[in-house]
Amino acid sequence: MNKTIIITIKLLLLLFFINGCSEDFLDLQPLDQEVTSNFYQTEEQAFQALVAVYDVLTYQSTPGVSWAPFITVADALSDDAFAGGSDANDGFQFDQLNNFTIPTTSPIAHAIWIKNYVGVYRANLFLERIDGIDASQSFKDRAIAEAKFMRAYFYLEQVRFFENIPLLTKTISGPSEYQQEQNAPHEVYNQIALDLVEAIKDLPESVPQPEKGRITKWAAKALLARTYLFYNGVYGEELYAGDITVDRAYVLGELEGLIANSGHDLFEDYSHNFSLVGEFGVESVFEISMGDTPEWWDWGYVRGGHGNLAAQMQGPRVAGSNNWNRGWSFAPVSHKLAEFLRGDPRFEYTILTEEEIDGTLTKGYQHTGYFSRKYSSDAEHWGSGGQFELNRTANKRVIRFSDVLLMAAELDSPNKQAYLDRVRDRVGLPSVPATTENIFRERRLELSLEGIRYFDLLRRGLDYANQELTHSGIRGPNYEGDQVIFDVTFDPATKGFMPVPQTEIDLSAGAFVQNAGY
Repeated sequence: MNKTIIITIKLLLLLFFINGCSEDFLDLQPLDQEVTSNFYQTEEQAFQALVAVYDVLTYQSTPGVSWAPFITVADALSDDAFAGGSDANDGFQFDQLNNFTIPTTSPIAHAIWIKNYVGVYRANLFLERIDGIDASQSFKDRAIAEAKFMRAYFYLEQVRFFENIPLLTKTISGPSEYQQEQNAPHEVYNQIALDLVEAIKDLPESVPQPEKGRITKWAAKALLARTYLFYNGVYGEELYAGDITVDRAYVLGELEGLIANSGHDLFEDYSHNFSLVGEFGVESVFEISMGDTPEWWDWGYVRGGHGNLAAQMQGPRVAGSNNWNRGWSFAPVSHKLAEFLRGDPRFEYTILTEEEIDGTLTKGYQHTGYFSRKYSSDAEHWGSGGQFELNRTANKRVIRFSDVLLMAAELDSPNKQAYLDRVRDRVGLPSVPATTENIFRERRLELSLEGIRYFDLLRRGLDYANQELTHSGIRGPNYEGDQVIFDVTFDPATKGFMPVPQTEIDLSAGAFVQNAGY
C-alpha cells in the first residue's frame, strides 16, 4: 500500500488503535471526537481502519518487550545464520533462538505473540464493523477479502512459531471471555485456509501503481500454497476450508492459475529482487512496504516508523564506508551456507563477505565474515532523513514468483521440469532432474536469507531438521571466537516450535498448556 496513505492514516489512528488495550488508556477521556462507537460509519473511515490492519504487517518490535523482525528471527533459528550482535550479551536472546535453549520468558517470543494478535484483533474488529458502514458493496467485498487475507497471514506466522494457540475470529467483548483456550493446530490451519479461499473470490487480479502493496488474489493463492505445504509436511493431513478439501490437487490448481494468468514473471536480473528498482516488480507476488516515510526518530516507539529493522540488525558494523554503514551484525551468515552457495551465481547477491566491505569493520559476536546482502545496511537503502538506523528503505519480499514456481514443482506439476529449469536458467545454470531433492536444493539456493529455510526444514520432518540444524566444528576462515559459541544442538522435543510466553500462560489462569519440550 502507498506509503503516504499509510502514514497519514497512521497518525490519525495512533491513539485510538494502538493504545486500545492499555489499562491506563481505558481510564482516559477521549482526546478526539472519533472513538469506537462512532468511527466505523463512512467508506473513508472504513478505509482508514483497513490501513490500520495493513499497518501491523510492518511491525517488527513490541514496545517495552523486544525487537523481533521476522526475517532475522527465522534466519537465526535456521542453519543459515547465527545470533550475532555486538557481543555475547547483546546477542543473548537471539543466541537462545539459535541454540534452541529458548526460555518461556523469551522477550522475542513474546513480541512475536503480541504483534500477531494485534493484527488479528484489528482484522476481527474490521470484519465485525464493515457490514454496518455506509459504503459501496464492491468496496466492502474487496476490503473484507483483504482483512481475511491479513488475518490468515498473522495466524500463519503465529501457528508456525508456536503451534498451540487460541483461535479468535471475533473480538473479545468482556472479562468473561478473557480466558481463551488453545485450539488444536488443525483448527487454526483450516481457518487460515477458509479465510484465504474466501478472500481469493473478491480480491483483484492487479492494483494500480498508487495502491501497490495492497493484496491481490495471486498473493492469496500463493499464501494458501505456503500454508498447505507446511501443514501437510508437518502433520501429513489435508486442509479443509469449510466444505472444500484443500489438497495437493487443489493447491496445485491455484498455483498453475497464478503462473499462467497473473502476469508475474522472473526478473531477468536476479539482483533486482532486493534492489529499489525491483520494488513491487513483476517477480513480487506479495511484498510489504517499508521505508522512511515518515522520517522516524523515536527509539521508544520504533514500530511507529516503517524502516526495515531486519536490514538494520543484519548489516555489518561499519563506519566510514560509502557502501555499508552502522549495521548491528545480527544473524551473521554461516560458513555452511556460504559453502553451499559457493560457485552459484546467486552467491554474490545473497552473501556479503567482509573482504568486500570498505571503511572500518567492527567484528561482533559470532563473527563469521559473512553477512546477508538481501537485507542489509547498504547505501541504496539508507533513509533520506530521521534517525539513521530506523529508516532503512528495503521492502520485505514475502513471496516471490520463483518461490511459486518451485512450490508448483514440489507439488508434482506436469510442468515441474520446466518450472525448475526456469528458475535455474534465469541465473545461467543448466537443467537438473526435477526430483524432490533437487527442488528443495534449488529452494535454498534461490531463497536463502529470506526467512524460509527454517520452515522448509521443519516440514521435511524432525529427523531431517535435526540432521541439518545440529552442527559442530563447521568453521570458516574468518570466524572469531571459540568453537563452542558456534556449535548448535537442535532439540526435537520442542518439534521446532517456540514456547508459549509464560506471561500469556499466567494471564490465561490455567487455560494454556506449555508447548512440549519446555
